Amino acid sequence: MTTFSPTAKAQLQIHLCVVLWGFTAILGKMISLTALPLVWWRMLLVVAALALLPRTWRGMRTMPLRLIVAYAGIGVLVALHWLTFYGSIKLANASVGATCIALATPFTALLEPKLAGRRFSTRELLLGIAVLPGVALVVGGVPASMRLGIAVGALSALFVALFGSLNKRLVEHGDALAVTGIELGAGTLLLTLIAPLLPLLFPALGGSPFVLPGARDAALLLALALACTLLPFTLSLVALRHMSAFTAQLATNLEPVYAIVLAAILLGEQHDLTATFYLGAAIILGAVFVHPLISRTPRLSQPELLATAEAKSIAE
Repeated sequence: MTTFSPTAKAQLQIHLCVVLWGFTAILGKMISLTALPLVWWRMLLVVAALALLPRTWRGMRTMPLRLIVAYAGIGVLVALHWLTFYGSIKLANASVGATCIALATPFTALLEPKLAGRRFSTRELLLGIAVLPGVALVVGGVPASMRLGIAVGALSALFVALFGSLNKRLVEHGDALAVTGIELGAGTLLLTLIAPLLPLLFPALGGSPFVLPGARDAALLLALALACTLLPFTLSLVALRHMSAFTAQLATNLEPVYAIVLAAILLGEQHDLTATFYLGAAIILGAVFVHPLISRTPRLSQPELLATAEAKSIAE
């Protein structure tokens, strides 16, 4: 029997996490619900699971009210990210949604210095500019009917950059499970409040979250919440005990690649997209890979917070 070293085992574990995160876009396309109920149920299921853990409640009791409010505000951004992410997938497809999330890297280069209080990096800004030709190719490589999905996906990437930068600023001030519970709980509450208005303002993203999903959608939602959020969240904690944060960052950058490959295999999306799209996606993803290489202190934020968004580490 082959035995793996702790480091090799950790490598396998982190790549399994990334593959599972790659499935979030696929499941989002397969679930028949519109973006709002899809995200509402996903967040509600994760919050319910976290509520069963005593550590979540212990962590919340030790936080001052001001900090809880700050994390709740970040949770609003998390909800808006997921809402627009799945909206992009519904309006276009899983490959487009996953590629757009990679735009969080240039957005973060502009936003993180102000929001997280770190020094501005000219190299990262230039890297963000280098992404623009890839964006142009992606837009030109999809049918006109999918271009609204690209715009919504770009907005989703902006939300990733916002909440990722704010989380980085506050990440050391609270227990990770408690923070995740507060953020996703606040996000669920926001979606509940805006549910009556969203169909009027953005019909493509709306839909009632209060209708019970059918058996097929319910099974897919459970897989999305448990297998693609909580499971990789827990597994990443184990893996990061035996590998560097830099190695984890590089592995996580593969998530859009896995999503595009899975979309081609499971959904046949390659028939809807041209070679121009894939060239543009390659330029964008190339910039994502270069990002940690040019950063002076490449690192992953506390892995315990990865549950809030599968694309979060790309933004950081």
